[in-house]
Amino acid sequence: MPTLGSLGFLKKKRTKEEKPDPSSSQPTSPVTPITPTSSRTFGSSSLTTVPTHSTTATSIASQSQSTTQNTQEAPASAGGGSQMNPSVAQAVPYGIQPSPSPAHTGTPQNLPSINNLINLPQNDGHHATSPAAQHPPQHQHHPSQPTEVRVTKGKYSLTDFDLLRTLGTGSFGRVHLVQSKHNQRFYAIKVLKKAQVVKMKQVEHTNDERRMLGEVKHPFLITLWGTFQDPKNLYMVMDFVEGGELFSLLRKSGRFPNPVAKFYAAEVTLALEYLHSRNIIYRDLKPENLLLDRHGHLKITDFGFAKRVPDKTWTLCGTPDYLAPEVVSNKGYNKSVDWWSLGILIYEMLCGYTPFWDSGSPMKIYENILRGKVKYPAYVHPDAQNLLELLITPDLTKRLGNLYGGSQDVKNHPWFSEVTWDRLSRKDIDAPYTPPVKAGAGDASQFDRYPEETEKYGQTGSDE
Repeated sequence: MPTLGSLGFLKKKRTKEEKPDPSSSQPTSPVTPITPTSSRTFGSSSLTTVPTHSTTATSIASQSQSTTQNTQEAPASAGGGSQMNPSVAQAVPYGIQPSPSPAHTGTPQNLPSINNLINLPQNDGHHATSPAAQHPPQHQHHPSQPTEVRVTKGKYSLTDFDLLRTLGTGSFGRVHLVQSKHNQRFYAIKVLKKAQVVKMKQVEHTNDERRMLGEVKHPFLITLWGTFQDPKNLYMVMDFVEGGELFSLLRKSGRFPNPVAKFYAAEVTLALEYLHSRNIIYRDLKPENLLLDRHGHLKITDFGFAKRVPDKTWTLCGTPDYLAPEVVSNKGYNKSVDWWSLGILIYEMLCGYTPFWDSGSPMKIYENILRGKVKYPAYVHPDAQNLLELLITPDLTKRLGNLYGGSQDVKNHPWFSEVTWDRLSRKDIDAPYTPPVKAGAGDASQFDRYPEETEKYGQTGSDE
């Protein structure tokens, strides 16, 4: 069983490393050589700050926030993330969560994290795009600040990478660990089969994911470097997040101690606050979509269901165990569904199972959700139970996060009283668990092994 940190880590300042690892510096473009001796205009690009009201579902964009203008370049659509959720009935995740990089701490040991890669169709027909990173926007800690959009300028293709192994699989395709041929760094590429995306009627969600990931920038969200396509597949390049899924850690641990669950819930709360400030609903919160970076901080990945919603939407999507009753009953809903899901996530971290689970049958789960009866084990801390009762409630006039105080009501709850929010947003607090990975070496030991793809990528022919 993994060793989890002591109870005092929530206020403990982050430990600094004596020897910075070369790969832990600011994220760099896959087509940018490590040494600036050879200038390759082919892959270089710069980050541009553009005010907008939306955020991408990748939250990975925040990784490149406090990097220097001379050293940081955006990768050409290389990233990690293997979870793909094609439909609401699929409770099992197919992707890999991206891990957060402590870029805004200003320390040299920051590593790029694996981002969930979902290949989205390009309207302009270009083979690849990559976010520019020469002028990365500052990290946004307050929701009132404008969203920074990374404008992608480079073209990328499979020839820029060596495919190493599969990190995760799904109904639409799979996520691969790749190494850039230009700077030898490791990234994750999410490959989506166009035929499957169309067959599963996920074209809109796939395009939404690409848009959302391209606009968000937050330390606890996955970063999308760029996308490209060939006649049969769509490719999304993201950072490789080495620590694996929180889901795997939770299953190995059984359940988390109260302070550990609190740490992860606090980081998710900051990410949701950021997304909601840009009118983005995530709609697929669960442990499978949370990746751990090598320092143990979270990255939310897989933005397939993320959507910009200024008021209400009616789409039935997500994972059955985490759906809010207003979604199940086909009523219009808003950002409140993410706060319900946060409650389910906290419950699962504390108990090891979701409150409405019933033999894995979606219909029975839906019935339990509408019934709304939650049983709390005796070991659940009273403050935690009180918070859960205020999150997992069908009454929208009582659900925390949906009230006048918004996310601040959640952050001010007594269960989070130990959390120093500004430090946490800077990743200036040690995580309770550090994944046992070798930094910068393409260490994928925290991900399960899968049979490799037999169909060759990059084939020519008519577009599917």
